[in-house]
Amino acid sequence: MLKVGLTGGIGAGKSEVSRLLVECGAVLIDADRIAREVVAPGTPGLAAVVEAFGEDILTADGSLDRPRLGSIVFADPDKLAVLNSIVHPLVGARSRELETTAPDDAVVVHDVPLLAENGLAPLYDLVIVVDASPATQLDRLVRLRGMTEEDARARMAAQAPREKRLEVADIVIDNDVPLEQLKQRVRDVWEELVRRAHRSQE
Repeated sequence: MLKVGLTGGIGAGKSEVSRLLVECGAVLIDADRIAREVVAPGTPGLAAVVEAFGEDILTADGSLDRPRLGSIVFADPDKLAVLNSIVHPLVGARSRELETTAPDDAVVVHDVPLLAENGLAPLYDLVIVVDASPATQLDRLVRLRGMTEEDARARMAAQAPREKRLEVADIVIDNDVPLEQLKQRVRDVWEELVRRAHRSQE
C-alpha cells in the first residue's frame, strides 16, 4: 500500500485532482467528508462542538450550521484551535479505520486540506501539493463558490502560506493551467504513484 497525502490551499483545485486520481484507480479517503460525518446529528463529535460553542451553531433540525460556525472560527484563531482539537482526532481515527479496508497493493490518497498546518506530512509515504497562485484561488472562491472577497481572503489567511505547503511537497501539481493540461499532469503523477506502490510490494 502506498499512502499519499494530498493537500492544497482553498480554491487551488485539490478536489478536482482527487477526482481525477480516483478515475485513475486511487482509493480516496476524504478528510472533509469524514469531518462532516463525525459531527452529524447524534454523534459524540457534534455534542462536543455544541458544548464548546453553544446551541446557536445548530440549525432548526439539529444539524450543524456550518456557515455560522465557520464565520465564528475563521475570525478567531483560538476558537479555530478549539474546533480542530475536537474534530481532528475523530477524523484521524476514522481515516485509519478506512485505510485498513483498502487492498494491500492500493494507492490510498488521503485528501487533507490542513496537512501542512497540522504537521501531518510524516504520516504519508509522499505528499502531493496542488498549487495555484493566490490570485487564482481568490478568483475561484468568489466566482465559483460565491464567497465575498473579504470571506475568501479570511479563509485563505487562515491556512498555511503557500511556501509552507510547498516545503512539504514531494510532488507539486500546478493548477494554474487549462483542464486538459491538468488531466495529463495527474495521469503522469498516477503512473509514478503506481510504480512506487509496486516497489513497496517487492
